Amino acid sequence: MPAITGKIELEYEGELKGGDTVGRELIRLAVGKIFDRYFEGVNMKPVVQWFDIGGNLKLGADVDSSTLVRELMGIQGLMEKVGALGLSENEADEVRASAGEFILEGLYAHRRISRSEERGFVAEERKSPRQQREQPDLEDDIPRPRPKRQFN
Repeated sequence: MPAITGKIELEYEGELKGGDTVGRELIRLAVGKIFDRYFEGVNMKPVVQWFDIGGNLKLGADVDSSTLVRELMGIQGLMEKVGALGLSENEADEVRASAGEFILEGLYAHRRISRSEERGFVAEERKSPRQQREQPDLEDDIPRPRPKRQFN
């Protein structure tokens, strides 16, 4: 985050939302695009359902890779999906843990699950249609070309 917020001058968005918020959204959007390259069309419902029925995962910075892989294996269907990244079960725990975390970050990027510093990864909080209109996505701030009007 410091590299992004310190190097990019965010004149417009930074004044409205703050540099950290905009930086986090940029990272979320980038992860989402890479996630789509590998997992477009892959059924992630079992993973999302695991969180929806009350599962949660808090990834500590001091947890070793083998423990992290064991925790990730507890999420139904998650570690089966790492094959789409070209990994096998014989990969090192560090690589498998990174792949599992990437999948969770991708699901978070697409707002299929939620994440917070305090609670870790949890089910996505469902918003009412009114709440969704009040909190537009960063992608909605990008100006879209207007359709041309037809003249007689």
